[in-house]
Amino acid sequence: MRSPDGPAVRSCVNLFPMPRVLPGLGLTLGTTVLTATLGIVLPLGALVLKAAGLSWAEYWSYVSDPRALSTYRVTLLAAGCATMFNILLGLLAAWILVRYEFPGRRLLDSAIDLPFALPTAVAGIALAALTVPTGPVGALFAPLGVKIAYAFPGIILAMTFTSLPFVVRTVQPVLADLEPSAEEAASTLGAGPWLVFRRVIFPEILPALLSGAALSFVRSLGEFGAVVFIAGNLPFQTEITALLTYVRMDEFDYPGAAALATVILAFALIFLVGMNLLQTRLLRRLHG
Repeated sequence: MRSPDGPAVRSCVNLFPMPRVLPGLGLTLGTTVLTATLGIVLPLGALVLKAAGLSWAEYWSYVSDPRALSTYRVTLLAAGCATMFNILLGLLAAWILVRYEFPGRRLLDSAIDLPFALPTAVAGIALAALTVPTGPVGALFAPLGVKIAYAFPGIILAMTFTSLPFVVRTVQPVLADLEPSAEEAASTLGAGPWLVFRRVIFPEILPALLSGAALSFVRSLGEFGAVVFIAGNLPFQTEITALLTYVRMDEFDYPGAAALATVILAFALIFLVGMNLLQTRLLRRLHG
């Protein structure tokens, strides 16, 4: 029996609209703007104003110091490597959680969010205990001459651990909402599994994957607690920018700390804006 959908029904719907769960635009927008101002704009504005108190020569001397330049290289390279690992591991984790049923699936799904709940300092201590040469994992690599804890691989491991959920949680719902009809049609036309993934599935999940990768990269740029316990923190070798910023604050050099913090903030903003523009272009090409 076909459900009625005539003018009378539409008139009744217009006369008796569904009640909104949240209050009107004025209150909700005002609350959002107030929260964003107090939680984001004011702290970042205070940081920029602190750095703005320096002359250009002083600012440049802080941000172009050889030790600072070394921390940029370590931080960006480690964050980039961690993001690449997260793209691969996050996509695989989201795929198996959505497409397969297996014992322990719900436990694995819950464990994905563990880095969000676990204090980063605890994560760093645990990772260091596992990967030191005498630890369960480090002992396997020690005979090969590979050092994880207190070396550059330890930084990558800590950043990967703390930022992996961003990729999984952005890709997982998009993958779950994909209609199987396009995949079935491609398979019917003779396309193999790899071709179906590359031509049908991957273009649909690519914007979400890029969004997760951007969040993972920015999160890795600012990671501190997990890294300092496993990196070794040697200047010009395994020192990250967040640690050097903390060192400047510990020395009561607040303008210098603010100057270094603005560099990481600039890296994060440039990367996020670039990724948003790329994601917008992909969405327009996909649905345009």
